[in-house]
Amino acid sequence: MAKASPTPALTAVATEKAAALALTPVSRETEARLDRYVALLLEWQAKTNLVAPSTLPELWTRHIADSLQLLTLAPSAKVWVDLGSGGGFPGVVLACALAETPGATVHLVERNSKKAAFLREALRVTGAPGTVHLADIGDIVERISGPIDCVTARALAPLHQLIGFAEPLVRKGAKALFLKGQDVEAELTETTKYWTIELQLHSSRTGGHGWIVELDSIGRR
Repeated sequence: MAKASPTPALTAVATEKAAALALTPVSRETEARLDRYVALLLEWQAKTNLVAPSTLPELWTRHIADSLQLLTLAPSAKVWVDLGSGGGFPGVVLACALAETPGATVHLVERNSKKAAFLREALRVTGAPGTVHLADIGDIVERISGPIDCVTARALAPLHQLIGFAEPLVRKGAKALFLKGQDVEAELTETTKYWTIELQLHSSRTGGHGWIVELDSIGRR
């Protein structure tokens, strides 16, 4: 009996995934965890809007690789805090990639109970190291104990607000990495009204006019 050929849809997904992982290579073990995560996300997406439906055909590039690229900017970071984790980008993706790193963990902060439930299930299914905090960012940031290496956020708030959320952690030594879109220059202009910052801007590996704002120092004006 002849083996059935993959459907065009499955072939397209495999091609898109391969292109994404060529941009941000991972181990086989991490790829397997990411596969389980993506399967879970697609299952939950039908009842809880975790990502914009229009981005699903490019899920691996627009969301997975976009998140993975942060690791190259903080290669020695083990303890991460992801603000407004939502569907798990970048927090769950980072946790999947850090699962083989001793002492690594990701704190996922999410105030929506349905999304927090998804995040807990994603950590369970993937075996990735992390803790979900069902809370408003302002109520939890200073209560997360121990040293924090890196704080992240994606599609959460304007840059000047993100900096306000992250400032307590950066003050204690964390690096901030914020994934932003093509309006980053306008956001930076607005930010300088409120904050004195030392930053580096990195063009996203995944294209689409995306940027990563890297901050090591934050001061109030």
